[in-house]
Amino acid sequence: AVVSTQSTGVEIVGCADRSCFDLNAHAKATSTKLVAKQTLDTPVTREVVEVAFSKAAVGKAFKKEAKGVTDAIQNMSDEEKLVMKEQLTSDNFKLVVGEKSYEITPAMVSSISKVSKTEHVREYVPSVVEPSFGIGRILYCILECNFKVRENDEKRTWLDLPPLIAPTKCSVLPLSSSPEFAPFVKDLSAALRKLGIPNKVEDSSGSIGRRYARTDELGIPFGITIDFDTVKSNTVTVRDRNSCSQIRVPVSDTADLINKLCTGQTTWAGAKDTYPEFIGQESNN
Repeated sequence: AVVSTQSTGVEIVGCADRSCFDLNAHAKATSTKLVAKQTLDTPVTREVVEVAFSKAAVGKAFKKEAKGVTDAIQNMSDEEKLVMKEQLTSDNFKLVVGEKSYEITPAMVSSISKVSKTEHVREYVPSVVEPSFGIGRILYCILECNFKVRENDEKRTWLDLPPLIAPTKCSVLPLSSSPEFAPFVKDLSAALRKLGIPNKVEDSSGSIGRRYARTDELGIPFGITIDFDTVKSNTVTVRDRNSCSQIRVPVSDTADLINKLCTGQTTWAGAKDTYPEFIGQESNN
């Protein structure tokens, strides 16, 4: 998968078709069968070529390597086994295993014959698709593709992170450091946390407009402002980062509204239809 950025295309996901190469390599290195098994609805009968050995002759010739030699022969295809049978009628057969070669004599093989086998379970080596995700590249593309500049004000930049992936979903902003606002800030932040909504209390110095700008740069989708009308009427303003528009919402509805906005249960347009629009509190002075 490639994301088109301002400068070039950035590959963020690669998928490698490894087929059964890795499992076969591991099976060979560990002498362990790495197969999947499938029970057949209808048993299948097929002809296979089986090799019977003279264990005494093989053991005498190859000693500790005897098992590796017999396993290598048993793992040969039926066609290769038949070629070996034909060659042993008149000469020895040269078996190559890795970098070693072994002389197989007619005395070491009792018989090579076709037999019928009925299979109730099919064994196969699964193919593997190996996806690779570049987390650093993904994060870079998310940041670049969501970096925006306010219209007619190039100094005001913001991150258009969707609520689903924004690390902080909502900010809580007291209009000033008035002690009257503290209980509302504490209760709203706790209510958001109870619903699993990461939030940030933005009570740093500066005008409310500048604090909105800071939260916009962090990509925080929504902001709750506690002002003097909150003390009087128990309502707050909820601000949308993208449009900078605000609505007036009862304190009791606020956490639930933010939760619905963050989880896609409602939209900002739907929220504006439900609650009255609020004009103000955007000045940077």
